[in-house]
Amino acid sequence: MNIAHVVMIAAAAAMGGFLFGYDSAVINGAVSAIQDTFRVGSTVIGFTVAAALIGSAVGAAIAGALADRIGRIRVMQLAAVLFAASAVGSALPFTVWDLAWWRVVGGVAIGIASVIAPTYIAEVSPPAFRGRLASLQQLAIVLGIATSQLVNYGLAAAVGGSALHRLGPLQAWQWMLGIEVLPAATYFVLTLVIPESPRHLVRIGRDARARRVLAEVEGGDVDGRVAEIRRVLGRERRPRLRDLRGRYGLLAIVWVGMALSAFQQLVGINVIFYYSAVLWQSVGIAETDSLLLSLFTSIVNIVGTLIAIGLVDRVGRKPLLLAGSAGMTVALAFTAFAFSHARGEGDDVVLSTAWALTALVSASTFVLFFALSWGVVTWVLLGEMFPLRIRAAAMAVATATQWITNWLVTVTFPSLRDWSLPGTYLVYTAFALLSFGFVLRFVRETKGRTLESMDELAGQ
Repeated sequence: MNIAHVVMIAAAAAMGGFLFGYDSAVINGAVSAIQDTFRVGSTVIGFTVAAALIGSAVGAAIAGALADRIGRIRVMQLAAVLFAASAVGSALPFTVWDLAWWRVVGGVAIGIASVIAPTYIAEVSPPAFRGRLASLQQLAIVLGIATSQLVNYGLAAAVGGSALHRLGPLQAWQWMLGIEVLPAATYFVLTLVIPESPRHLVRIGRDARARRVLAEVEGGDVDGRVAEIRRVLGRERRPRLRDLRGRYGLLAIVWVGMALSAFQQLVGINVIFYYSAVLWQSVGIAETDSLLLSLFTSIVNIVGTLIAIGLVDRVGRKPLLLAGSAGMTVALAFTAFAFSHARGEGDDVVLSTAWALTALVSASTFVLFFALSWGVVTWVLLGEMFPLRIRAAAMAVATATQWITNWLVTVTFPSLRDWSLPGTYLVYTAFALLSFGFVLRFVRETKGRTLESMDELAGQ
């Protein structure tokens, strides 16, 4: 086994995560400009931002079945094409509804990438390194988020501080959305040089090729591993949603996966990445400074993710989730308290220097605790926790749950912010607290186990 080679393969697959992060967060710097360009209110702009998440739910729902039918690599290539098409279409909309449609197309690509990357990485990773390698997906996501914020800040600064200003034939916000075509093309090229998943190769009867891939990524008793995969696959039927039925409507392990996905979003993390520029402007921060603060938050996100990568295979998944839930609860409560000190109305809202600094520190602490726990561990667990015979269907349901919850949080934030920004953050605080109890009671440790042993862990 050449671990450097395995890392390269996993990193190439995680490029889908980079696009996932970029496409999700790039809208942050363009929200105000889009609202002014098309002269729409909070409800319409909330729907436009959240439109990608509708597509993401669809993409997540179909990715597992597509991956089993045509292979992991082909599905990655499909996602790359959709990312590129969305980038071009979003940069050249005629109306806000055209933009919303292209956001849906990009969302389908995000949903596909959110399923296929962790699934593929888990299937090509040795058990001892699987947590860290699966974490590359989240690292790629946060690098994509940070890159989008850097691009947003750089473009706005280049045209005088406003995304409404023109740079050549287009406004700055159009360039923000269109530049995504470059990493989309890179992703497609990378999929041409990485191997197919050995588990998919065994499924379609290409055992010789599966042995070669396993020798590259795991080593050891390759014939034994192929036999083990074949044995587990022998009990597998084509994944169907009805296979997930259990005593409480669904199998317990599926409920756990859905709850993990929901809690990851209900703490409000994507409000930071979709709306942080508008959020800071809503408490009196200038547009250029708000974009710079968004970039700073993305850097904190990267630091937290690197911490998680170093710890996930050492301390385990469950301890990281518990630490993250506790830290997020405290940080969100402080953020709500700081925002409650904003004074003024409409465009004249002001937050004093002391309370603005408190809000920045507490919001950044929230992002740090999320990144070192739920940001990474949720994707690691979803990629490995389900028994192989139901993995595709269960992963689709859990990931679709994540995107639906993300959509609900994202589409409601503009209206909730107009109602009460501190109140909104107290709601997120409550969900962070609930997530601690959920992990303590229902999440089981998966550190160091082979994917084929998850049947036993899940009680299947």
